[in-house]
Amino acid sequence: MATGCSLNIMMKEMPERTFDVGIAEGHAVTFSGGLAKEGMIPFCNIYSSFAQRAFDNIIHDVALCKQHVVFCLDRAGLVGQDGATHHGAFDLAALRPIPNLTIASPMDEHELRHMMYTAQLPGKGPFVIRYPRGRGVLADWRCPFEEIPVGKGRIAPSCSPFGGVSKLGGGDIEALPQRGSGEGAVLIAVLSLGPLGNVVAKVVRELREEGLSVAHYDMRFLKPIDEDILHEVGTTCRRIVTVEDGVIQGGLGSAVLEYMADHNLHPEVIRLGLPDHFVEHGTPDELYHLVGLDAPAIKQAIVHSSL
Repeated sequence: MATGCSLNIMMKEMPERTFDVGIAEGHAVTFSGGLAKEGMIPFCNIYSSFAQRAFDNIIHDVALCKQHVVFCLDRAGLVGQDGATHHGAFDLAALRPIPNLTIASPMDEHELRHMMYTAQLPGKGPFVIRYPRGRGVLADWRCPFEEIPVGKGRIAPSCSPFGGVSKLGGGDIEALPQRGSGEGAVLIAVLSLGPLGNVVAKVVRELREEGLSVAHYDMRFLKPIDEDILHEVGTTCRRIVTVEDGVIQGGLGSAVLEYMADHNLHPEVIRLGLPDHFVEHGTPDELYHLVGLDAPAIKQAIVHSSL
């Protein structure tokens, strides 16, 4: 699928470093594991939906051996006019239980560049990066490479919550105040993963202009998940809304619920994600509306959670 993943461009520039194994995802993974064993750092590019064909290979030939393979899962989330077979709905939930994997999802093109740079640094081990089909948000996508601390989220850009200063997410960000109902108390924290965070950021900005106390975190990583953020929102917020472009069972929302249960924290958690049925054919806008993940639906869910 070199053309579908745009690797045909790389094949012209670096033919000796690009291998088209055909539609053979299991072989692609095991081949990548072999390259890694010999000291190379392969980037294994597969459509998210079809990575499930290589589930056994990912476990036995990469994760178990801690081989330094970077999985680039293209077309993650709803892809639109390719139909139910091509939606990248299951990768987050399917891969999260596998030991030794890092699972990341960038919010925009700059974050994708930083994650790809981070993934190839020494000692990172098996690293999964999922990203959508198209739907870019930055016209100027070029930027200097920066290492992202693995397992650290961040306050969504231009959407800092109220309060003082803390060190969450590997840098100075504004911290949530203590739980309460006084002026400035944050009632709701929205945790998003991946490009849907851009929709969430727009919605949260609107709600804050309307006077609703909402914080928004871009989690960046599903595994390892940022437990500092989870502890902070779990101890300071009354409600948490999770937003992800994957099946609702087993992904980000499930990970948040698990953390809250394991640490005896009791905020109300509202999960938004893909429903428990196969999503049909349609444009991305139509499908996000149907599954309740467009801006109006996300806004309604956050407002409803505040009542």
